[in-house]
Amino acid sequence: MDNEAKNDDLKNQADNTDQTNEAPSQEETANETAAEGSFKNKAAEDEQEISEEDDSDSEGEKEAKTKKSLFKGAKNKELEAKDQKIQELTDKILRIMAEFDNYRKRTEKEKAQMFDMGVKSVIEKLLPVVDNFERGLGAVDEANKDNAIVQGFNMIYKQLMTMLDDIGVKPIEAVGKPFDPNFHNAVMHSEDENYGENIVAEEFQKGYMYNDMVVRHSMVRVVN
Repeated sequence: MDNEAKNDDLKNQADNTDQTNEAPSQEETANETAAEGSFKNKAAEDEQEISEEDDSDSEGEKEAKTKKSLFKGAKNKELEAKDQKIQELTDKILRIMAEFDNYRKRTEKEKAQMFDMGVKSVIEKLLPVVDNFERGLGAVDEANKDNAIVQGFNMIYKQLMTMLDDIGVKPIEAVGKPFDPNFHNAVMHSEDENYGENIVAEEFQKGYMYNDMVVRHSMVRVVN
């Protein structure tokens, strides 16, 4: 009995010892809690510093991006302004070139018209001479056609007509052609069975053209 009591006491002591060894002391628990808190505070501080650094970097990046965007926008505006100026100058040059080309063409046309008018004026003054040659040669009878003077006049007349033909002077066809007020001047109307209505039957004075201009209308008789 005494032995069993002793054994129970020993067993209780061993259990108390184990509990004492297993349970940490209050001081150890406080130390562990303080260390854990210090570690957590340190981690929080580190995390805050990292966050601040990230925010700082983010703000710097934002500022750099903003500056870059502003610079890019200013550069684009400058390029757009230059392109617009180039386009304006190009349009202005094209307008000036077109105006100059029109002026050149108009000037050349006016010069050609002035030249043609000058030639026409000279031809008009020569036509009475041609008329007189034709009248004179037409009045020569058959017996005097071989006369040297008549032959000389005939050669001069042919030379004059060749010169007029070379510069573009052509006689207007009249007899047997339909009457055209653009080329014929009707000074007489008559009846003639040999011609149809509104046909030129006789030419009193020959008409002439210079290129596309009428120098003198043909003076004609028209059949009614």
